[in-house]
Amino acid sequence: MYTHLRVRSAAVGMLCSTILFTTGCANMSTSSSSSGPITIERQGSFFVGGRTVTAAGTFDATLAPDPPTAGQSYWVDQMYVQYQIPVNARKLPLILVHGGSGTGRVWETTPDGREGYQTLFLRRGYPVYIVDFPRRGRAGYPSFVGTFGTLDANQQIVPNRTGQAGRQYAWSRWRLGPKYPEVFSVQAFPMNAVDSFLQHLVPTVSDDAQVISGALVALLDKIGPAVVVTHSQSGLFGWLAGARSPHVKGIIAYEPGFVFEQGSVPAPIPLYKGAQSAGTAVTPAEFANLAKIPIQVVYGDNIPKTPIPDLIADGRRAQVITSKLFVDALNKRGGNAAVLHLPDVGLRGNSHFMFSDLNNIEVADQMSAFLQKQGLDAR
Repeated sequence: MYTHLRVRSAAVGMLCSTILFTTGCANMSTSSSSSGPITIERQGSFFVGGRTVTAAGTFDATLAPDPPTAGQSYWVDQMYVQYQIPVNARKLPLILVHGGSGTGRVWETTPDGREGYQTLFLRRGYPVYIVDFPRRGRAGYPSFVGTFGTLDANQQIVPNRTGQAGRQYAWSRWRLGPKYPEVFSVQAFPMNAVDSFLQHLVPTVSDDAQVISGALVALLDKIGPAVVVTHSQSGLFGWLAGARSPHVKGIIAYEPGFVFEQGSVPAPIPLYKGAQSAGTAVTPAEFANLAKIPIQVVYGDNIPKTPIPDLIADGRRAQVITSKLFVDALNKRGGNAAVLHLPDVGLRGNSHFMFSDLNNIEVADQMSAFLQKQGLDAR
């Protein structure tokens, strides 16, 4: 049974309103139409990974109607996955992994109502899997009353920590403007939909790289070979999954953090004040596995070129420096890794969320070109 999904394009006038965007509407890609129905062969959702924990004591049903915690078992650390597979699908699906303060929703409709990567790549024939990673969104918040957290060096429970990016942090870190409430003169983010964008943010709950990457590996074990697409915080989780699963056939990482071989992690990158860690250490075997995978690291525009007092934005500059060290380290081991700066291919004004920006079709075209070049687009 096929499912027909009809998605209407947003009006071009809305896309260009109130935004200073030098590439202009005339340059928006017309090669990848976003009109007409999409025929879906299969779709659904499921959970992978996770574990159960049991509260101390003995369950007592006589204490109802409010279920007591004592003695009850709970699922935690599972990953939520939704998927759609188009007819005549390409062989390798895309796994889209969200970043910090977000959920898989970020890959769906853009803040101003245009098609996001989920739909754009379904139209291009790719099966698309979108995750809410453990302790986030539909994966389930570990909110039962009881003891849950991580153990510190003294084997004491460290409670869950929550945090959420606010408007002022987002402005600098995600490059909506040089400082709140100013806007970059060349800006591709849909600034008429900032509030819609901020509404999707959720708290971060004690994210654990091993738990999240382990859930990605479990997903790959279930569905088989795939291309992993990460963003920001999830870059680390994608590298760990690629280092540990033979099913990762390519990685596209939008402005990620990095990993390096144990004993070869570069010195922290100097900031305007202080320094920023270069990355996380992995074993030599794990780093060698990453060198077997085609990798593209992608950056947008308006990233500082020299140290600036705004340490939130300055951290992104340090990350760009680290990206070259990462790519060079992989390629010295026979890897196939490269960094793409979108301004270098004529795409200007892109924010940290370039896959939601006004030119997201052209950004998607760059990803399609990479997949084609690496032979990852076969049907």
